[in-house]
Amino acid sequence: MAIKKQYLKSKPVCKVTFSVPAEEANKVAVVGTFNEWNEKKAVKLKKLKNGTFKGTVDLEKDNSYEFRYVVDGQWVNDDQADAYAWSDFAAAENGVLNV
Repeated sequence: MAIKKQYLKSKPVCKVTFSVPAEEANKVAVVGTFNEWNEKKAVKLKKLKNGTFKGTVDLEKDNSYEFRYVVDGQWVNDDQADAYAWSDFAAAENGVLNV
């Protein structure tokens, strides 16, 4: 898994690109504090020919966001997250993204 951050000079936004290698998966999405953990508002990642799912989210910079991937209904953390935070609601850790 990979996270790429691109800061815009014209506005206080960071374009965050999520890449998830999941050749066998049918659907991959990103949910987190930036979309209120709502799977209906999840950022759906597009499957590329090489089997990697990829998508970009614009996030306000100078903030931290908790997030997880939903891969075919299974919640998964990114091993390259900036940090991890315990969630009592999920009884698991969430990835943290600092932008």
